Amino acid sequence: MTLLALAVASYAVVTTAFLLFERPGLGIGHFYFVPVTLVAFVAGPAWGACGGVLATVLYNLGIVINPYLPSSVAVQQSVIRLITYVSMGVLIGVFAQRNRALVDELSRLADRDSITGLPNTRAFQNAIERRLEERAAFALLVGDIDELRNLNQEGREHGDDALRRLADRLLTTRRADDDIARVGGDEFAVLVRLDGHDARTLAVRTEQELRLSGQSVTFGWASFPQDGENALALYRAADERLYARKMAGGFRREAEPSVVA
Repeated sequence: MTLLALAVASYAVVTTAFLLFERPGLGIGHFYFVPVTLVAFVAGPAWGACGGVLATVLYNLGIVINPYLPSSVAVQQSVIRLITYVSMGVLIGVFAQRNRALVDELSRLADRDSITGLPNTRAFQNAIERRLEERAAFALLVGDIDELRNLNQEGREHGDDALRRLADRLLTTRRADDDIARVGGDEFAVLVRLDGHDARTLAVRTEQELRLSGQSVTFGWASFPQDGENALALYRAADERLYARKMAGGFRREAEPSVVA
């Protein structure tokens, strides 16, 4: 809105200067490129073209009103002026539009895991901070794929396929307000509203649902506020339970969690 307001002010300033100070050969009308550029940058190519048309109209109107300029508007010059202003508005609008789309895509990718498409560690940290601010009870589940190294020995693509299948299954079984992310090499984290359930029950239920689809995953859990009132404490509690359950099941942890430093 600030740039649009600046564009309107620029039209007014350039038009006023053109009416008061323009003389043959001075070229104040070239400053109409400034508001045209601002409109195109903010609103895109279509509005940039409209801004070019407006600049042409104001330029021609200034020629008629300014007593120091020939009052007749040459058709050829007017057409050239229109093409120039409109072309500038369209070109800058297209560039600005594509640049915004690229920035939006980069911002989206910065919060996404490249293999599974799930939110990554950075996005999940933001999600857990939002939950902590709400102060409502929730569970943090941290899951680790069992024996992923065996799949990786067959080829990295097999391990990546297992990660994608697990991500798809978690998305299929999630509730509308659950947050799911990939937070490590073979680790996934889930934030779940408790709603009267306990975190352990949710972890075991999730494991069972995944086993029905042929995926073996072990989960640790932590409850807010019982197991901690900040992200670090909750991750530590969930990771300790995950480690203990992996050891009890005869599985080895593939890597340490990377969610918090």
